Amino acid sequence: MKKIVITLQLLLSVAAFSQGFLHRDGQKIVDENGKNIILRGLGLGGWMVQEGYMLQTQPFASPQYQIRQKIRDVIGEKGTKEFYEAYKANGITKRDIDSLAKWGFNSIRLPMHYNLYTPPIEQEKNGETTWLEEGFIMTDNLLKWCEANKIYLILDLHAAPGGQGNDAAISDYDTTKPSLWQSEANQKKMIALWKKLAARYRDKEWIGAYDIINEPNWNFTGSNKNGCDENSNGPLRDLMVAVTKAIREVDNNHLIFIEGNCWGNNYNGIFPLWDDNMALSFHKYWNYNTKESIQKMLDYRTQYNVPIWLGESGENSNVWFKDALTLVENNNIGWAFWPMKKIENIAGVTSVTKIPEYDVLLQYWKEGGQKPSPEFAKKALMKMADNYKMENVTVKPDVIDAMFRQVQTNETKAYKKYNIPGKIVATHYDLGTNGYAYSDKDFVNYRVETNKFEEWNRGNTMRNDGVDILPCKDAGSNGYQVSFIEDDEWLQFTAQVKKQQKYKVAIRYSSEKAVGKLHLESQNGAKSQSITLPATGGKDIWKTVVLSDFELKAGQEKIKVVFEKGGFNLNYIEFLK
Repeated sequence: MKKIVITLQLLLSVAAFSQGFLHRDGQKIVDENGKNIILRGLGLGGWMVQEGYMLQTQPFASPQYQIRQKIRDVIGEKGTKEFYEAYKANGITKRDIDSLAKWGFNSIRLPMHYNLYTPPIEQEKNGETTWLEEGFIMTDNLLKWCEANKIYLILDLHAAPGGQGNDAAISDYDTTKPSLWQSEANQKKMIALWKKLAARYRDKEWIGAYDIINEPNWNFTGSNKNGCDENSNGPLRDLMVAVTKAIREVDNNHLIFIEGNCWGNNYNGIFPLWDDNMALSFHKYWNYNTKESIQKMLDYRTQYNVPIWLGESGENSNVWFKDALTLVENNNIGWAFWPMKKIENIAGVTSVTKIPEYDVLLQYWKEGGQKPSPEFAKKALMKMADNYKMENVTVKPDVIDAMFRQVQTNETKAYKKYNIPGKIVATHYDLGTNGYAYSDKDFVNYRVETNKFEEWNRGNTMRNDGVDILPCKDAGSNGYQVSFIEDDEWLQFTAQVKKQQKYKVAIRYSSEKAVGKLHLESQNGAKSQSITLPATGGKDIWKTVVLSDFELKAGQEKIKVVFEKGGFNLNYIEFLK
């Protein structure tokens, strides 16, 4: 009897931790209990498929094969192999997945390069498909880490055999070789790969879905080279049907995502759908966050009674992130943002630090000249690979806050704990969106009011809000300063005031020619006098002015620094007794 009870307890425990396979229920994605699931995910861009813009090699080496050639040129084949082993080992680890779960992500999109699972067709003998263990082992490990964190793993074929688009960097397309669309052998290899993956993972419930082809962008009959004017998309549909058939021969459990042409968004000729457990993916970059921007996909959802998923988005300002995710979640659409790690990045959840030695390599690759020694180059590249470890990247709390908390509320939150009296650095203004944590005139790339592209952050460093930040060499700084300040902009800071009293406020600033002006306001109604900030004579010449008699109440205060007249740089403000 005791054994029966223990067995029942074990079965109940397994059931409690089992969510079953995600699947389509009409226009929703649900788990086995019928619960509607909003996927909140991140794409692990750059891990299995390198893209030049993530490594700052885009001007001269955008697809991965070109990047690898540049590396081989300076450290040889053996050194290149060692670099990539370290790069992949450090790029994604259990610590990364633990972090993503802690931050709020419930899913991961894995951009796969086919050549980690099977060799290119020119290396195959007698047209036979052979297999490589590396990609499968990387996927197995990632799935294990996802299972431990109850995170869904979505497999995404990002670089298909031969390459699936004229935008070469995305799929590592080598224009000197047959593309996916120009080679029946490449298409057969892609079909075989998906069947192999499906057979391997058919019983894995934390595999959320198969995203069978990423961002195809190819002109079959149209004039637009990226397939944006295609009306039939016949070869794309035929290949996706064939892949689905191969998957279903071994796996009837998993949801399948399909993507249209033109970077995933042109579905002309793709319908009618051919599988009962399928959803449509679309990608959204650099456009308005209005319902009109996703209306076509909403119409497809209704017309074909099928779920839709924002499979890729990002590379924008925090305000854009908040607005985009609010838009899709309010319309019951899950999402996966992009990417996980990029060198010197403000628009991602993390940033990889660039070392000066890597700049030397970039300059050589771009301009030629004196070739770095193999020893110098290898040391620089291995250090960069080490910088990809989760413990070495810079986490971006403002981006994470915009993607999760700010979607739910306009309330602001302290960026860092501060006490008054004490010093508050200017770049540590509150977490929150424009108009609540700060006010900046340029804060998103596309604005409905102006109908034009605008730079949202002229500093492009430290934070991804509209506030413009530059490096700072002044003593007492945190290494950064608020710059490009314009009239009537403001910053808000949350701090704990130890004692109600009047404070002096020291303001550390620099200004080449302009005369600035500011005042302070508190949430409890206090307002300081305005103070003029005379020009200091240079952007790197710092001076301090003191504003007197600003009364604060004890407890938490939210204090605005209002820039009546801009044109200066701000390092910090310090509250003195």
